[in-house]
Formats: sequence, C-alpha cells, structure tokens
Amino acid sequence: VQLQASGGGLVQPGGSLRLSCAASGLTLDDVAIGWFRQAPGKEREGVSCSNGGHTYYKDSVKGRFTMSRDNAKNTVYLQMNSLKAEESATYYCAVNPGNICSWGPLAYGYWGQGTQVTVSS
Repeated sequence: VQLQASGGGLVQPGGSLRLSCAASGLTLDDVAIGWFRQAPGKEREGVSCSNGGHTYYKDSVKGRFTMSRDNAKNTVYLQMNSLKAEESATYYCAVNPGNICSWGPLAYGYWGQGTQVTVSS
C-alpha cells in the first residue's frame, strides 16, 4: 500500500490550496481515509475523514475544507479555502483499512509522506 500526498505550497492568508492523495495497493472505496496535519512542536491532529459516503470535519475547518474523491483515479482531494496562518503544517493522508473514521492517528495503518502547507503573507 502506498499513499502519495501532493499539492502543498505557499499561499497567502485567505487563499486556497487543493491537496491530493493518490493510493495504490488498495481501493479507497473500501477504507476510511483521513487528512491530518502536524505543525512543528505540536501533536498530529485530524482535519477530515471520509468513509462509506460519510465525511467528517474538524470543527475549525467546517465550511472551508472539502474532501472529495475520484474513484477512477483512486485519489482523494482536500480543497482548503480561506486558509489561516495557524494552519501552516505538514499535511498527511492516512488510511484505516477497518473503514472507521477516527480523530486518533493510531487508528490509521497507512500514511502518505506528507506535503507542506505554508500560509503566510
């Protein structure tokens, strides 16, 4: 199983980015897939998760972040709008083969390598 995260970069406050997570070795339809972020010196925190047609978001990103998927490409996306400086972090995608969404990183058995998001003017 491999997860390839991409799409990070430098964006001004209020700007947008779309992250991608391309999966191989499994079918995203059958698993829970989450996005996490970790800033230097802070714990890894869950941002969103999708499984079986349900999608969950951390309260602070509701209305600004949207997960979507392209089943044909076996890829999941995280559209991030109205980004804030405090959301600068390395963003990771992760898979729980048990198809259960959790905010706890330990529930996820497979992780992408992370993509850096920097929100700064």
